[in-house]
Amino acid sequence: MTMVLLAGGSVVGDDGRFHASDVLVTDGRVAATGERLRAPDASEVVDCTGRVVMPGFVDAHSHAGSLVFDERVQLALLRQGVTTIVTGQDGVGPAPGDGSYAARYFAAVDGPHPTYRGDGVAGLLATYDGTTPLNVATLVPAGTVRHEVMGDDDGPADASRLGAMRALVRQGMADGAVGLATGLDYVPGLYATTEELVVLATESATAGGCFVSHLRGGYESNLAAGIDEIVRICRAGGGPAHVSHLHAPVELALDELDHAAAAGAPLSFDAYPYSRGCTILSMLLLPAELARPGTDDLARALAVDGGRARVRGAVLDRVLGRADLGTDWAEQVTLSHVPAAEFHGLQGRTLADAAAATGTDPVDLALDVLVDSRLQVTVVMRVPRPRTPTELAALYRHGGHTGGSDGIFVGTHPHPRAYGTFARYLGDFARTGLLSWWEVQEHLSTVPADRFRLGRRGAVAPGWTADLVVVDPERVGARSSYAEPVLLAEGIDDVLVAGVPVLREGRLTGATPGAGLRRERLRHPARSDGP
Repeated sequence: MTMVLLAGGSVVGDDGRFHASDVLVTDGRVAATGERLRAPDASEVVDCTGRVVMPGFVDAHSHAGSLVFDERVQLALLRQGVTTIVTGQDGVGPAPGDGSYAARYFAAVDGPHPTYRGDGVAGLLATYDGTTPLNVATLVPAGTVRHEVMGDDDGPADASRLGAMRALVRQGMADGAVGLATGLDYVPGLYATTEELVVLATESATAGGCFVSHLRGGYESNLAAGIDEIVRICRAGGGPAHVSHLHAPVELALDELDHAAAAGAPLSFDAYPYSRGCTILSMLLLPAELARPGTDDLARALAVDGGRARVRGAVLDRVLGRADLGTDWAEQVTLSHVPAAEFHGLQGRTLADAAAATGTDPVDLALDVLVDSRLQVTVVMRVPRPRTPTELAALYRHGGHTGGSDGIFVGTHPHPRAYGTFARYLGDFARTGLLSWWEVQEHLSTVPADRFRLGRRGAVAPGWTADLVVVDPERVGARSSYAEPVLLAEGIDDVLVAGVPVLREGRLTGATPGAGLRRERLRHPARSDGP
């Protein structure tokens, strides 16, 4: 019997206050909580004096599924208190299929999976069993499903093809996926009709899964259109539903969430506490027909007579039409990951600055960078008016809110959200009183564990899985910034996964008790049916 005692610390009460309590862990589960617990046979005693024991956090929108075997990524997550990640996001992931589509299209976002061998969701989840210190759950990625059946065909699916896609979703759910994910601004997800999505989402819902969506052109001031589509999918049998990386003016976001609930489709959503976004440059700049992964479509389009002028015009039409960028768009876009050797040194510079340094125009530079990098380029984007922490706190109090980093670990100059999202919630929102510690615990752990059916996770209570983090409430915070994006968070130095210490005094222990989490159904005892 393995026993660990977390002694001398506190736990968070539903009154938002800290209450003195030891936590005894036996064979991977919380055995008891209370003051002055005795455990003479404990294999390890962790002194938690001045610190708080919280349930491990769930990153509800992660792009670390292929990189979680990397110790650098493990440290970045565990030092924030993240013990479980939910992958397969934005409709792209290794499974089902042989992984080649995800490797081509999202190489600059997810990176290549080192051990997946093309044996479906079951095989993908098996790659995490006992091989990593963190848990990994996955969604069935609808874009990958469509590509497996239809390749690059941009037309609607006929009955036969739709049946084949349904079968892939059904099998993925049977293998343990926690839901279905779409990316409706990405190729080929943007080709899917609402009717196609209803059919696939219904397969997920029938198995007890959640429908997760990167909305179709529906963020910032256009949020209503994206929410309207997801409500239609929910009401047609595809729910419950969850909105990926919700970003919009806060009052508009809250109004649309209220409208969805009134329409019979209460939504959960994830968000990160940063004003800037991050995406692949091809999606931001190029029309869909030139943004297919692993092709030379862009190079060919530029090479024909008058081709560069036509592509430039299409690019300018796209960026100047985006309310979240504006006329100074090239100053708003910073190159994050550029694999092409000739342009590698431009990472961390805005397109405007990089173009000036290379004596060219931002559009021409972007096109050359994309061609030479075979479209595998990511960028960080500023917004014209960042929301303040006080404004964001109003959104984060919503009952459907969960923490999701949307963190990307590929490249030398990533968005700092990968290294700081959860620590920032604790330091900038809980410690300052913008959110209570109970609200933060609920939204970073309890709500996502329940929404994604992750079993007995999300509570520090007897019988629940001992995925636990020990937080110094006076010290916890993010250190990563846009200037220095890969600095590790501070204030979380001890973490247990399945009752096994995986982080001790801020360093990895080398233990790998993590697992590929298969969908379960077990509601938190303190929660009623919510979003």
